[in-house]
Amino acid sequence: MRILKRQGRGWQARAAGLVQSGAIGLALLAAACATPQRRPEPVGPPPAVRPEPARPTVLPEARQNRVALLVPITGANAPVGQSIANAANLALLDVGDKRVNLRVYDTAGGAAGAAQRALADGARLILGPLLADDVRAVQPIAAAQGVPVLSFSNDAGVAGGDTYVLGFQPGQSIARVIGYARSRGIERFAVLVPAGVYGQRAQTAFVRAVEAAGGRSTAIVAYPRDVEKMTLAARRVTAFDERSKLGGKAVAIRPDGSVAASTAPTTPVPFQALLIADSGSTAARFLPALAKFGAPPGAIVILGTELWNNEPGLARVPGLKGALFAAVPDERFRKMAARYRVKYGSSPSRLASFGYDAVLLVNSLADNWPLGAAFPRAALANRQGFVGIDGVFRLSPGGVAERMLEVEQIGAGAITTVAAAPRGFAD
Repeated sequence: MRILKRQGRGWQARAAGLVQSGAIGLALLAAACATPQRRPEPVGPPPAVRPEPARPTVLPEARQNRVALLVPITGANAPVGQSIANAANLALLDVGDKRVNLRVYDTAGGAAGAAQRALADGARLILGPLLADDVRAVQPIAAAQGVPVLSFSNDAGVAGGDTYVLGFQPGQSIARVIGYARSRGIERFAVLVPAGVYGQRAQTAFVRAVEAAGGRSTAIVAYPRDVEKMTLAARRVTAFDERSKLGGKAVAIRPDGSVAASTAPTTPVPFQALLIADSGSTAARFLPALAKFGAPPGAIVILGTELWNNEPGLARVPGLKGALFAAVPDERFRKMAARYRVKYGSSPSRLASFGYDAVLLVNSLADNWPLGAAFPRAALANRQGFVGIDGVFRLSPGGVAERMLEVEQIGAGAITTVAAAPRGFAD
């Protein structure tokens, strides 16, 4: 395989990690073209010269199927897009296959325009884009030419037809962590979900997962990301007001030793585990309010989503000690990240694995992709799946990546795996 960069105003100098090899190639080309010194020839008639037939120059690209990588190389999401592109380049070097020509197109100036340029250049497969809105812009353009799209979005709503979604799905993470908690004896669950599409899908996944695991849901509360309203959501999910009525008046000892009535509930919260379907940093913001309303750290088990896998700093939050979340395995990513740092001098985004695994997937199907033919989309339906940096995955009939997830637990300064990801699909 070989990676080329699409020239134009979308590509800037920040992608220098992908350009360095080109500079070396130019230096070697200049050296090869330098005029060599010649020895004096003997005096006499020149020997007869037989003309040789001209040989046509065949570029490597002419023997390769073209694949387009659509990611943001400039703009606000450039760090993520550059990480994905660099990881794709690293995968090309690792597999050493020359049958696919990968070109990068910047979506920051418009994903539709990037897709049009890629198809004009002969791309028969599109990897990306990253954002759901960009996927929607690309879909009709790619569909008009029968080119499949393997997007990096986590929005399952854009999947279907020739569009596939490789992004991490909150529903799969929620099902895995609730299933694990249920296996550890937890029966009663509650959930806090953010307002918006992600929260709505997390809520649906929570209800299904609890039912499938044989548990019981005690509360589902949505919230906007506002401190005051988050506090109100914590009060509602803990059923503080109802518990106060049931508990009645309790007593409290003042610092001077006198006794005072207290309105704090004397009954426990109605759940054993609370899923906070948001980032880990947002979950941490709930901790003071939860403690105030009868659910302090240690009294319940906090559950998280796949979003937590991109926040290693959570291990330093004392109130999250013992919290659980499910995500793709990290061992192979850590090894890839070490090679990435050596080559590019920086740490990759956790989403860089999309670029690496997409290249591995394409390479695994290269034997079934004749030169100049349409991409073998039927091979994407392999029920045994594919193996990549993020472990085993396969594409469902609906076009969404199904992944084998591990369960992680936050400890004192570290995050450890408490349930390994399965090595394959049972069916």
